[in-house]
Amino acid sequence: MGQKVHPFAFRLGPLFDWKSRWFNKRKYTEYLEEDTTIRAFLAKKLKNTGLQGIEIERSANLVKITIRAARPGLIIGRAGTGIEELRKSVAKTLNKIPRRPWSREAAIAKTAKAALGAAKEKRVRPEIKLTVEELKKPELYAAVVAQDIADQFEKRIPFRRVLKQTIERVMYNKEVEGIKISVAGRLDGSEMARFEWMAKGKIPLQNLRANIDFAEATAFTVYGTSGIKVWIYKGEVFKGAENPKI
Repeated sequence: MGQKVHPFAFRLGPLFDWKSRWFNKRKYTEYLEEDTTIRAFLAKKLKNTGLQGIEIERSANLVKITIRAARPGLIIGRAGTGIEELRKSVAKTLNKIPRRPWSREAAIAKTAKAALGAAKEKRVRPEIKLTVEELKKPELYAAVVAQDIADQFEKRIPFRRVLKQTIERVMYNKEVEGIKISVAGRLDGSEMARFEWMAKGKIPLQNLRANIDFAEATAFTVYGTSGIKVWIYKGEVFKGAENPKI
């Protein structure tokens, strides 16, 4: 079988920037768990907003979360009430994470009584700041395109029609030089699961300069789940140019 690598991870550093920008050796495990929890919660909560990505930055007393979505109005709400409720929900979700000792050495150094008291102690959380960015052209982003395909699959629209229309709509933009879409599962309710794909233009997956946006989505249909993968090629990025946002 072929050995495949994630297009984003393959170009991380030379072309793309990290989606979580912080480093703390002592609290690395805690921060990683919090980031994973935040992304999972927001991805489920904001499924219908055309979510493209979530970026997290940390300082001593602040966690800045940047949400990039196609429909920011659904997140912000009337007079900003929606985003304030979302911020409180994120803080409440983080408070449910159990407290753990920072290191094995620190845990050994404490007495049994002190360790028991620390486990019951409420963790002090930094301030959470939410920022929402609107996507000017949602069809240029693989995550939005993949979720749109999944939504159409769940409405039982024939998959070939969905793929053809999606490819034509994305290729209509002059920034896009190629697109590939692959789907797998019981497509259109067939008895046996199968794999299908369509492509147009070029997708140079082995070129580190290639700005390729990749995303996956899952459609939950009455026949079972269908996996969707989308690659969008937006040209080459040369040294000295600003890192593209994915």
